[in-house]
Formats: sequence, structure tokens, C-alpha cells
Amino acid sequence: MSDETGTPAGPQPEPIRFFGTTWVEHDGGYAARRAGVAAGSLAAAVAACFVLRFAYQGLAIADVGRLVTLLLVVMFAVCSALAFRHTLETFSKRPDPDRQASLRGLLAIGFIGSLLAYFLRSLIEAPGERLHREEFEAARTQYERRSKRRTRNPSKKRTG
Repeated sequence: MSDETGTPAGPQPEPIRFFGTTWVEHDGGYAARRAGVAAGSLAAAVAACFVLRFAYQGLAIADVGRLVTLLLVVMFAVCSALAFRHTLETFSKRPDPDRQASLRGLLAIGFIGSLLAYFLRSLIEAPGERLHREEFEAARTQYERRSKRRTRNPSKKRTG
């Protein structure tokens, strides 16, 4: 069943960044998009590592001392590890908006970890596809159960 615009009745799939709704049927260049996202996120992570290397060299030139340099390296390593884990978790469950807001700074510092998580997930599926598929299938099942119960027009109830 569909409406006048040709859109099927019931819940519609939620689009995923870079994939739209091609994740539903794996059509419309889905495989090429996954390859592009994987290559792009890996290239961005490599470029980010070069930028961090230049920053490290700047600290060495400024001769700020070993302690400051060590603290900076440890900070980026820890933030990247935490961002990696957090990003992978957001692909399997919806993040809490309050927690997401409180981690914004950490995720910005650990952006390399987020890029690597995005790269690894895109090797398996579109990032977030499993979560979106579970939610979409649950919504479709619930819609079908509700629409099966309503077989007659309730305004034409029989009296008597």
C-alpha cells in the first residue's frame, strides 16, 4: 500500500550519512560508497597524524621540555583511545545526548580514534547500519501488527 506520491505506507528508513537509504537494500552504489568512506576516513586519519607530527616537531623546536611533550603525547593517545571506543559504541546503540555533550571536547582531541573507528566499521558495514536496521525492522513489525488489527472502519461499528 502506498500514498499518492508512491511512498509506501508505514515507517520509513532513516538515512545514514554518506549512504542515504541505500543501506536498506544495499543498492545505489552501496559497495562503492562503503569503499569510499573507508578510504576517506583512513586518508583523513593519516593526514591528521601528519598534522600531529608537525605539532610535536613544533614543541621540540620550542624546547618546552620532556614533561610537556610527554603529557601532550599521552593526552592524544588516551583521548584517541576513548574516542575510538565511544565511536564504536555509537554504531550499536543511540548515545545519550547529555553524555555526548560532556564528551565533545574529548572527542575533538581524540578525533584520530573516531576516524579509525569509522574506517574499521565501514569495512564491515555502513557505520550505524546495524542499529538503523534493528530500529527499522522493529518499527515495521510493530506497524504490521497494528495494521492487521484494524481491518474494518471503526466509524461503521455495528450497534445492537
